[in-house]
This record gives sequence, C-alpha cells and structure tokens, in this order.
Amino acid sequence: MTKKFAELREKMSPEARAESNRLFEEALKEYPLSELRNARGLSQKMLAEALGVQQPAIAKMEKRTDMYISTLRSHIEAMGGRLEITAHFPDGSVKISNFSRI
Repeated sequence: MTKKFAELREKMSPEARAESNRLFEEALKEYPLSELRNARGLSQKMLAEALGVQQPAIAKMEKRTDMYISTLRSHIEAMGGRLEITAHFPDGSVKISNFSRI
C-alpha cells in the first residue's frame, strides 16, 4: 500500500526532517546543464536561437564533460545567468578572476 509523503514526513523525527530539508536544499543547488535549461523554462531550440546555433549543437554541448569556459559562459548568459568560477578550500573559498571577461 502506498503512503502519502506528508504522512511519512509527519512520522520523521525533527532531526531527520531537518536533514531531509538540508539535503533537498543542497540538491537544488546542483544541476546538469540540461536540467538547468529545463528549470529555466527553455527548450534546446529556444536556447539555440538565442545563441545563433542549431539545436543539435545545444544537445551535443549538454552531453559534454569538458568545454571552454567561454562556451559555458555564453550558454549561462543566454539563460539569463552569470557564470562565476570559485575554488573551495577547507579554509575558505576564492572567486577566480582570470575568467571575469573572456
């Protein structure tokens, strides 16, 4: 028998509920490019038109695991965002400025 998530959540301890919320918030901060595009309400075709390329180029780019920073920046900007590159260390984080304007 299936149970509603709300019913299961009510039975969770406050600590488990807090951890569940934390994990959910963390998951919202990480997306593959295709899911980010979908979350922004854009199709591959719409993004391709904004970038002046064909739709297959968007599909190919979304499957890449390695690309130029300038390519990634143009895609993020076409979605209405801004790309920042930050290095995270145990003692703090540093925004890398070399790539501010390529």
